Amino acid sequence: MTSSSIRVGVDIGGTFTDVALEHPGGLATCKVLTNYSKPEQAILDGIAQAAAQAGCDLSAIDQVIHGTTLVTNALIERRGAKLAFITTEGFRDVIEMRSENRFEQYDLNLTLPKPLVARRDRFTLNERMGPAGEVLLPLAEDDVAAMVERILAGGYEAVAIGLMHSYANDAHERQMAQALQAAAPHLSISISSVISPQMRELPRFNTVIANAYVQPQVADYLGRLVERLRQAGVGAPVFMLHSGGGLISVETAAEQPVRLLESGPAGGAIFAAHLARGHGLDKVLSFDMGGTTAKICLIEDGVPKTANTFEVARTYRFKKGSGMVISTPVVEMVEIGAGGGSIASIDSMGRIQVGPRSAASEPGPACYQRGGEAPTVTDANLLLGRLDPENFAGGAIPLSTEAARRAVAAELTASTGLEVPDAAFGVTEMVDENMANAARVHTVENGRDIEHFTMIGFGGGAPLHACRLCEKLGIEELIIPPGAGVGSAIGFLKAPFSYEATRGLFQKLDQFDATAVNAALNEMEGEARAFVDDGARGAATTTRLTAFMRYSGQGWEIPVSLPHKVFENSDQKLILAAFEDAYRTLFGRIIDGLKAEITNWSLVVATVLPDVVKIARHDSGTPADARREVSFFDAARRAMVAAREVERAAMTPGKIVNGPAVIVENETTTIVTSAYRAIGQGDGSLLLRRKGEAA
Repeated sequence: MTSSSIRVGVDIGGTFTDVALEHPGGLATCKVLTNYSKPEQAILDGIAQAAAQAGCDLSAIDQVIHGTTLVTNALIERRGAKLAFITTEGFRDVIEMRSENRFEQYDLNLTLPKPLVARRDRFTLNERMGPAGEVLLPLAEDDVAAMVERILAGGYEAVAIGLMHSYANDAHERQMAQALQAAAPHLSISISSVISPQMRELPRFNTVIANAYVQPQVADYLGRLVERLRQAGVGAPVFMLHSGGGLISVETAAEQPVRLLESGPAGGAIFAAHLARGHGLDKVLSFDMGGTTAKICLIEDGVPKTANTFEVARTYRFKKGSGMVISTPVVEMVEIGAGGGSIASIDSMGRIQVGPRSAASEPGPACYQRGGEAPTVTDANLLLGRLDPENFAGGAIPLSTEAARRAVAAELTASTGLEVPDAAFGVTEMVDENMANAARVHTVENGRDIEHFTMIGFGGGAPLHACRLCEKLGIEELIIPPGAGVGSAIGFLKAPFSYEATRGLFQKLDQFDATAVNAALNEMEGEARAFVDDGARGAATTTRLTAFMRYSGQGWEIPVSLPHKVFENSDQKLILAAFEDAYRTLFGRIIDGLKAEITNWSLVVATVLPDVVKIARHDSGTPADARREVSFFDAARRAMVAAREVERAAMTPGKIVNGPAVIVENETTTIVTSAYRAIGQGDGSLLLRRKGEAA
């Protein structure tokens, strides 16, 4: 796109739908409440508001980029198609048996997530492929015909097909799919060799089932969205942000909706990575807090950390292994139910708990005066003086302090004996501690020391909580970027067109077969380039190659970055050295005497991002003009403190305000605690530094 292009990024969250419109004159942003019954309506309303701000006509928009939580919500809430699953004889119950891992060792009443497909809807074929793709038992035409009749008689809306070792040879999956498509052209069909062609049947089966389960709903929604945009005068092409942090066409998204699982949060990580490159930061902790959830992601050398598996719909909060494992490229992050709308309650032991339930946008926090009665994090922040009731969301949503007080008093004070202000402080301190714990665990699991990172905080809730989070984590510096309240939507505008192709190809490294690897990589690159060229014709691209490797005898792999090249059998040493470097970085040492092996490959083709403008750092300057004196509850001091309220527009480069202070703008509020000072930066960011550093 050219510098004169008009592009729109739209992120549908659990509470707000965020819009960022990039035009030749700058950036127009807005937040509107999410419409659960018609999510496309909030998009249309937000785009219209942003276009009015920018003074441009809807017909002048050149590109719409969208991210959504529709797929995740459909899986969690079990709102999908009537689905059948076809697999190999003997493997009908794989998705129910799972990995037999007890993620909560001493819980005698362990609750596992229920499979998306009930046993009565899981069917088997008498066929078998071997791990090298050899046909061990052919698939008979009579068996295929009988299965087609069974599916048609069941009245299914979608079918997922996952046969053993189809990543090595997909002939039987395609034979079954073609027969079903010929008999029922309207039927939605997903095959695992297309959706997730990787080793391990459990994540592969889960992934193709999840894709088929949501495909009719997502295809219908995206079709409605495109049509409504056309009717409104927006004739621009629509692209979706996938979970790995790149753009794909709306048609690809409709075919493979499982790639959209974390599309909204991925936009936030892209936004933070762009800021990190501009500010020359090589170790960043991205903190994205919205109305429903908080997301934390590690960004090193300007690139978000990624993974090839992801868990959704966990039955135990924060517990790895308690959810449904999905095998799809994803920006790796920890996500917890801690947002502005997260509901506070008292547990059986008389303790304040926050989340994971959320008031969302319907009815919303009690202070919204839209029917909500449960106390939320937003209600607590209002009672602690951290929000201006007359200027929330630029005055679009007036807040009621009295309604917040009633909700907190009714639910949190009667059984605890706490006064309302103390209960409100308990709510915010609990949510801050939950987020701090999640950040600590995430960095430790990745072998990092969190105090060496700079935090970038965005989303409507993060600027309110980021300073306190830094105090708990020992982080010295925090950046609040311009447009922080709609950070994910802005991130969509910074994302490249990209596609990640994956293949299962098991090899012991000492038996490395370069011919087989090169053939697979050529096929993967062709697949990825076809998708990227569909959205970004003629654009320069880059290619990233990753091998997933382990020591023989280990159960799980680690990602190993490799040069994109034509391999030779002699490259065993190069690959082993890369594996040992990655293993040493993650675990501190390598294991002598064990041989290495490769299980899966990943190849990403992405358009080349333009160079970022380097931001000159301001460490000193002159005091910013305050608008008025206010007060808020400073958690570290355990008391209300007098604070200066400053307009965000007044924090020009080099302007300083010492905490305690409140920096206000339309879409969020930044709380500067007593331990920090804020300094305006050249790109409009706020740099918050712990006092005692050079000012």
